[in-house]
Amino acid sequence: MGLVTKVTRFGYWEEGGNVAAVVMVNIIVKAICEYSQSLIHNVKEEGRNMHLKVVRGGRHVEVSICDIVVGDVIPLNIGDQVPAYGILITAQPLSIDTSRVNGDSNIVSLHASSGASRLKPGSKIADGSGTMLVTSVGICTKSELSQEIGNKRTFKEVLKAVATSIGNVGLAVAFIAMMFLLLRWFTGHNLDGSPKFIGVKTKPRDVIEEVNQIIIAACTIAVAAVPQGLPLAVTLIIVSATKRMVADNAFVRRPIAFGNMAFAKNLLCDKTGLTLNEMSVVQAYAGGKKIDPSDNNTPYLSLKLSSLLTEGIAQNTYVPESGGVDVSGSAIEKAILRWGIKLGMNFEDIRSQSSVLNVVPFNSEKKRGAVALRLPDSQVRVHWKGVPEILLCSCTKYIDANDHLVAMNDDKLMFFKKAIDEMAAGGLDCLAIAYRSYEFQNVPTDPELLAQWELPEDDLVLLAIVGIGDLSQPGVKEKVQLCQRGGVKVRMVTRDNLPTAKATALECGIFDSDADANMPNHLFDGRVFRELTDGQRQECAQKIKVMAWCSPDVKILFVQALKKIREMVAVTGNVTDDAHALHQADIGFAMGIRGTEVAKESSDIIILDDNFATCVKAFKWGRSVHPIIIKFMQLQLTVNVVALTTNFMAAVFYGHVPLNAVQLLWVNLLIVALVPLSAVTKPPADELTSGLLIEPGQPVKRYVKWKKLLFQGVYQIVAILIINFQGRSLLKSYNRSHAIKVKNTMIFNTFVVCQIIHQLGARKKGMLSKPKKWITSNYLFMGIVGTILISQVIRNI
Repeated sequence: MGLVTKVTRFGYWEEGGNVAAVVMVNIIVKAICEYSQSLIHNVKEEGRNMHLKVVRGGRHVEVSICDIVVGDVIPLNIGDQVPAYGILITAQPLSIDTSRVNGDSNIVSLHASSGASRLKPGSKIADGSGTMLVTSVGICTKSELSQEIGNKRTFKEVLKAVATSIGNVGLAVAFIAMMFLLLRWFTGHNLDGSPKFIGVKTKPRDVIEEVNQIIIAACTIAVAAVPQGLPLAVTLIIVSATKRMVADNAFVRRPIAFGNMAFAKNLLCDKTGLTLNEMSVVQAYAGGKKIDPSDNNTPYLSLKLSSLLTEGIAQNTYVPESGGVDVSGSAIEKAILRWGIKLGMNFEDIRSQSSVLNVVPFNSEKKRGAVALRLPDSQVRVHWKGVPEILLCSCTKYIDANDHLVAMNDDKLMFFKKAIDEMAAGGLDCLAIAYRSYEFQNVPTDPELLAQWELPEDDLVLLAIVGIGDLSQPGVKEKVQLCQRGGVKVRMVTRDNLPTAKATALECGIFDSDADANMPNHLFDGRVFRELTDGQRQECAQKIKVMAWCSPDVKILFVQALKKIREMVAVTGNVTDDAHALHQADIGFAMGIRGTEVAKESSDIIILDDNFATCVKAFKWGRSVHPIIIKFMQLQLTVNVVALTTNFMAAVFYGHVPLNAVQLLWVNLLIVALVPLSAVTKPPADELTSGLLIEPGQPVKRYVKWKKLLFQGVYQIVAILIINFQGRSLLKSYNRSHAIKVKNTMIFNTFVVCQIIHQLGARKKGMLSKPKKWITSNYLFMGIVGTILISQVIRNI
């Protein structure tokens, strides 16, 4: 009797110790999960900790947005957000969107001379450019500058729904088992033939105890069906991959990107990322002839032509006022400024010799910009720059090499058009520079009328047409080919004309050859695409490799057309106009360096180095993480199916459950949650895997490999049930109570070993053919397996 008591007490202590151990493991894993969530938050904070250029102490410096101080002068361009409280000190003019400040969409036009020139953090620059003086850093929170757009369902949320469905099945099975056990006890018989329940003769205590045991068995069956480790492990996997992607210059803003990248077959990429963004003037036509812009061309340009050119460049190119010439701004502006300096441009002298009357900022819709100047002799000169195909139509004269104004006849017009086509065919961005004189008496004198004055753009005099080139990123051709082999079609969308777009696509490997570019619909005009019907767009979208003359609205139509034919689309963008396309795409890539804050907020992933190769790395990570999650889900379902089936059949035919709740928690939280992490520690494969598991939009149950699940489940269930029903015959030397405990321990150990074998099977590639290499590349996995086995041994002692 003492021995029985001792064993019973030991059993209670063992059970309590097991519960305590599992609770501790549960707490530790939950803590890891919470810490992982904080890592995601920290990564987001890193993304919000943006850097920008400011003028401090007369010099341009790059500082964190958190390090802005009072007195800093900050350049503002289209798409930027106001980072602090300040006043506008220069503007050309400036329009701001205050919807982020007051909640209502409201566009306000500001001028440096107006009284309402105070700026609040969170406002967006809708049009124009200027500079602001920081008066207070205020409480410009990071959340104001990085509000997320959209409500996309994350992978974790999808798997939570799966876990809920499985849990509901478990509850149903547990209820059936409980009803069967209750019916069996109330109507069944003992081994000697006597009834188990004898009505009022049965003691209430015995009834309560038996019903309690049945309810516990039913709860254990329900617990067996709940995949406790599913959401937790997915979080850990995604967090680990996210941190590693940051090291690869890809910042993931939304985890849904991992799931979408596994199925995306289209990458709509603009020139940002494909090129180095180090533009320079490589060809030029001035004085009615072609000149070489690589050398100092002052001797080859007439005095008047050189003076007008440098005046137009200095006054019609945005440069922040910093007390000196600092070549900054967009890539095109930098190239034009560098060429102006080669021409002998004295920036400060030219700007001091005239005053600005009005400015038309360069607009992506009109594709041109202008500035009106008042000269010392009260003359007015209007300088224009823009796309040559548009600006050339407004030119009626040009200046020849002898400073003579010459009428633009048909022959000369064809000469310039041919020059534009040749430069565009060479992949150059073309820009025309022109001017015209204007009567001062016709200029509005009222400040409000002057601000609304539409600058004249007819009867222009052509000064120069320049070709601006940008080299492609090193190795971009190989990366494009890698995407094509991996099932991702790289399609270029650009605002360039057809010849320029074709040349760039050939250089980057999007077109294999001229014959490929000349195939029907491979090179498409965005202006034509806009006019097509929805059906025609969907038909053409499948074949388009390069979309030229692609405005923001055409880019959105292109995305919509591909999505309507059930194609998953990734899009790159860097300007404010790209925000809508980035948001509509399944995966939005924003550029971290050249991208505006509006574009970044609309994206799923930010490419921190503006490199196309990083986009490819992001695809590799997405294609790598997705199979890991699927394999984990396969393992989790196997665990739940085996545990649920085993406990149900044992309860129905034997009256007891062999796997209790503590053991099931141990398996779910220790094995299932930690083993998949070992796969994320390895970098993705060099090749972009093309084997997609299923088509997007299919139910999650289609991810499951049912044949493999059936095989794993059947052999595990058979092995465990054999031990459960025949185990006591192998343990005849033990008393009944101890034999049951030993048998259940054998069942639990068999269950754990089966899951380890399942994991080894999922990672068997190279295990037998190259065992040494397999072991050295799977140190973490082997360490986790060893830890689990040691833990099992210690638990059984």
